[in-house]
Amino acid sequence: MSKKTAVVLFGGQSSEHVVSCMSVVNVIDHINKDKYDLLLIGITEEGHWIKTESVKEIKDGTWREGSVRAILSPDAGMGAVILLDGTKTELVEADVVFPVLHGLLGEDGTVQGLLELSRIPYVGCGVLSSAVSMDKLYTKIIVDDLGVRQAAYVPVMRHQLKNMEQVIARVEERFDYPVFVKPSNAGSSKGVSRAEDKKELETALLEAARHDRKILVEEMIVGREIECAVLGGGNQPVKASGVGEILAAAEFYDFDAKYNNADSKTVIDPQLPDGAAERVREAAKAVFQAVDGRGLARVDFFVKSDGTVVFNEINTMPGFTAISMYPMLWEAAGISKDQLVNCLMEDALSRFDD
Repeated sequence: MSKKTAVVLFGGQSSEHVVSCMSVVNVIDHINKDKYDLLLIGITEEGHWIKTESVKEIKDGTWREGSVRAILSPDAGMGAVILLDGTKTELVEADVVFPVLHGLLGEDGTVQGLLELSRIPYVGCGVLSSAVSMDKLYTKIIVDDLGVRQAAYVPVMRHQLKNMEQVIARVEERFDYPVFVKPSNAGSSKGVSRAEDKKELETALLEAARHDRKILVEEMIVGREIECAVLGGGNQPVKASGVGEILAAAEFYDFDAKYNNADSKTVIDPQLPDGAAERVREAAKAVFQAVDGRGLARVDFFVKSDGTVVFNEINTMPGFTAISMYPMLWEAAGISKDQLVNCLMEDALSRFDD
């Protein structure tokens, strides 16, 4: 049987560029090389698409110096990547794409839209589910109708900050301090702040506005940070893993706590109040299906001391780094990284057959 060509995208223009470069190394390591020939394409932070020769180049960062540019053709009749090396042009037909891209301009439906135009099968959620899951405000609007508990919120638009006193009054009328302030579209907790008083709220709103024009101010939920992995969708049944707990080394699980603080830890299958783990699993599947998810997602919750489950957010291309919860949860459920990646690739190949 002839091998298929799998295009692996990584890097990207988001604040999670470095995390993507860490994730993709693990993904590549677990793709079955007997079934797939790989075409590695890195996207620089400036948005240049560059053919990459090896995992070694990804690890040492030299891939960014590559001279061969890559263009994913939107022509549905081609299903191909165009490689440009000076005056030389090469057309490589692509059978499947694994977009190991986190955050904006990668996980938010933009690349997925390009792949839909090209009609090249791809791993993961589609345009709609990627876009609404990346946008915390619209995720909340969808979850509002599910009957799944989530943090109460006040939406704020960047232009409204010209009348900062009115915005602060609206927040203070709804919530007591402390509150959390988040940009609606940002990854890995970039721009997220905790505000203890009016002055900190103003600072937090201005910081969030640097990352997005839509901002969420949320009530503070006191609870344990619990995550659940989801697999399936499309024409496959949706499965939920067991649960894992984040023990953040910082006041909350921001970008530095996730990736730069060795004291942050993850615990698989933690002891939770009776029935809470199953409620997390059911809610994770419900949220995934509500956003029309496909392939994979990690769904994050808080579990309060009385066992109440509170939805936090959904990530449609969760991290695949050595410390990432998503593959760890499936390994604990008996699905190895090899099996997990193969399952995702096989599902992708059937994408346009549904």
